[in-house]
Amino acid sequence: MKNLETQDKQYVDFIVTARKYKTLLTNKYINRPVWSRRIPGEVRSTLPGTIAGIAVGQGQEVEEGELLITLEAMKMQNRIIVPVTGTVSEIYVKEGDKISKNHLMLKITPK
Repeated sequence: MKNLETQDKQYVDFIVTARKYKTLLTNKYINRPVWSRRIPGEVRSTLPGTIAGIAVGQGQEVEEGELLITLEAMKMQNRIIVPVTGTVSEIYVKEGDKISKNHLMLKITPK
């Protein structure tokens, strides 16, 4: 049965310390999300959770290091801080929202 499954797949060569290997890539690896560069001013969640509090308002001037949002995840309060000095241009969440990993929470227009 395993031979029938691998006949359709293609082997990939890779080299480690001057030795060449052949392997099949797993479905998890093939279907992984594509990496993309972060956009300055976008604040995204690093883990799923619930918005416990929002410390800023739209149009508010913020400085790097200030508290933006408190995100509750796994019964812990995680503090999301300002990554760049600027003005809060958009807020996409409200208190009590359940969000997923990599969810866009707010945008800051950098100075």
